[in-house]
Amino acid sequence: QVQLVESGGGLVQAGGSLRLSCAVSGSTSDVNEMAWYRQVPGKRRVLVSTITDGGVAKYADSAQGRFTISRDKFKKMVDLQMNSLKPEDTGVYYCYALIRRDWASPWSDYWGQGTQVTVSS
Repeated sequence: QVQLVESGGGLVQAGGSLRLSCAVSGSTSDVNEMAWYRQVPGKRRVLVSTITDGGVAKYADSAQGRFTISRDKFKKMVDLQMNSLKPEDTGVYYCYALIRRDWASPWSDYWGQGTQVTVSS
């Protein structure tokens, strides 16, 4: 069974840094796009950053210049380095991956369980 396992959330003061990691476990054929999303209570999940299998990264305006996404294609892992954190970065961060389990299967969306990031002012 394919799962996304996240780690690295926590509590940090404004201006501090955190690094989130996400690993794909289980048997997969291909991992295409990987991304990080943030969700706060009562609001929809929003995209923070995404990275293609070729390493092309994109960021939400709020993350540009402060966050860096990276991936290890062979280890099927994606990280999000978050610097200069602000209270408005607080939320549950979810890892996302577009995965094909084998050559005969369709591409499917997979999500991690979420990790809490809290930035205090």
